[in-house]
Amino acid sequence: MALSPAFLDELRARTPLPALIGRKVRLARSGRQLKGCCPFHGEKTPSFYVYDDHFHCFGCGAHGDAISFVMQSQGAGFAEAVEQLAAEAGLQVPKPSPAAAEAERRRLDVQGVLQAAQAVFERRLFQPEGRAALDYLLGRGLSEATIRRFGLGWSGEGRGSLAAELGREGIEAAMLAEAGLVRPAEEPGRFNDLFFNRVMFPIRDRRGRVISFGGRTLGAGQPKYVNGPETAVFSKRRTLFGADMAREAARGGAPVIVVEGYMDVIALHQAGFAGAVAPLGTALTEEQLGELWNLTPAPILCFDGDAAGGRAAHRAAELALPKLAPDRTLRFAPLPSGEDPDTVVHRKGAPAFQALLDAARPLSEALFDLLREGGALDLPEQRAAFRARLEAAALRIPDKALASEYRRALLDKFFAGRRSAIPKRGAPRSAAIRPTPPRAALNGEDAAAERGRILVAILLRHPDLLHDVGHAFSDLTLAAPFERLRHALFGWSDHADVLDSPALMDHLTSVGLAAEAARALASEPFPLPACAAPDAMPAEAEAGWWHIFGLVHRGRLEEEVAAASRAFAERADEAAQRRLIALCAARDAVRRVEQEEAEA
Repeated sequence: MALSPAFLDELRARTPLPALIGRKVRLARSGRQLKGCCPFHGEKTPSFYVYDDHFHCFGCGAHGDAISFVMQSQGAGFAEAVEQLAAEAGLQVPKPSPAAAEAERRRLDVQGVLQAAQAVFERRLFQPEGRAALDYLLGRGLSEATIRRFGLGWSGEGRGSLAAELGREGIEAAMLAEAGLVRPAEEPGRFNDLFFNRVMFPIRDRRGRVISFGGRTLGAGQPKYVNGPETAVFSKRRTLFGADMAREAARGGAPVIVVEGYMDVIALHQAGFAGAVAPLGTALTEEQLGELWNLTPAPILCFDGDAAGGRAAHRAAELALPKLAPDRTLRFAPLPSGEDPDTVVHRKGAPAFQALLDAARPLSEALFDLLREGGALDLPEQRAAFRARLEAAALRIPDKALASEYRRALLDKFFAGRRSAIPKRGAPRSAAIRPTPPRAALNGEDAAAERGRILVAILLRHPDLLHDVGHAFSDLTLAAPFERLRHALFGWSDHADVLDSPALMDHLTSVGLAAEAARALASEPFPLPACAAPDAMPAEAEAGWWHIFGLVHRGRLEEEVAAASRAFAERADEAAQRRLIALCAARDAVRRVEQEEAEA
């Protein structure tokens, strides 16, 4: 069924997803979304979330829109799901044009030809002519059951044998050419086999239908692997080898693992890792990345432990950054140098490979090393260039809150490494909170004004903290110059792509507030605490901000701690944990100050 994108968009817009899914799933409000127990796998703790335009299960990876929900929950085909939803929405399904109907018929014909060819290749593998190919596969450690499960085969020697054999079934050579199995010869009306003397790997779509083939030569010929050409049913950029099996495995909770080759996928499936997939001999594409996120929110990239594998991981990270969202990320499980998944599971066993997966690093951690590229950071110029790469990477993430979290994590690691390389002088400074409270000579209104200045100064140096402290910052009573800065800061943050201190200072200068900013950042009449320094680690700046705020509003700080505790109990994610730690540290610091004042 060929339908226009405009019609499908209208159909989705007229189908309230919560109401549709609510017929099968008991949904409850969770923040701005709805959640319930996934209808696609048995679970007792809800991990199935419904948004305005899509659903996602963080347990099995099920993901899609209204049409795909009907298809997955009822076992319906695309056309059947569209017709059902259109009837409910009061829409008339457009009739396909004669040209579209003919294109659909030919697409189905191509799939039928490919299925017939797969049966021929598989049969040949287990005949005397395929003995060498079968011995090769068995010698690579594959069982006969695995070979049959993946439908592996043998092309034969070519010379028109495929056309001759399928011709007896009424399949003409022109259809074989349209399916990407033969190509025209120089002699008019003649065709040559595209695959000959090759082990054949059927390539299937997500629904398990054969859409093309890959072939591996047994001799010394090049290229070692070839894939079928682009056809009406096959696009190399959009296809992942093994996606049909991985889709089912992901629904059952298996991790989706991206490896580099056909044999890696098959060996991992045989070893019990049924979520393994691979691109088709090229670097991961944007379309394939989208297919991966349709399977799971956090696929694991497991590339070979060589320079090429490192480059592939780097390219994948760069590709993913503009597509990241709170429910879409990557993990990285690099292999030891000289190893690939096939060799790991055969030489060391499945537990060794599982250990690699267990040690997979999230993109937020792996990105630092991928961007560093092994370069030296000895010179100021090298460090500045590296920091610029880190900040530019965070800037590419479209979700502002997520971009801020990535920038904070990357710079935390950058400054942690920098400080560990600086020789210590005298007593070490605490890594948690190092604010310098206003001097005791300041009392009453003067002390409150100085603390307000410190809070403004920290945000001028670390404006990305506004995501977490903005609500508390808006309630402060500030002196007139700092009140103008606060107003400008909030206005700028609403439109800035990334909350960055140099960009903020440029904005304040452009609106005539440079003098007020300089006053907030001045070292007189009292020096600012270390948490307001430009090179303070983000976690240190956040904890310091809450400490100073707690000296101004102790009761409000306790409320923030309680709210952060509830948020962490509900979400238990990294951001909630970080905020709770910062607030608890600030509360403890305030209590120490109060105790010291009481004992004085």
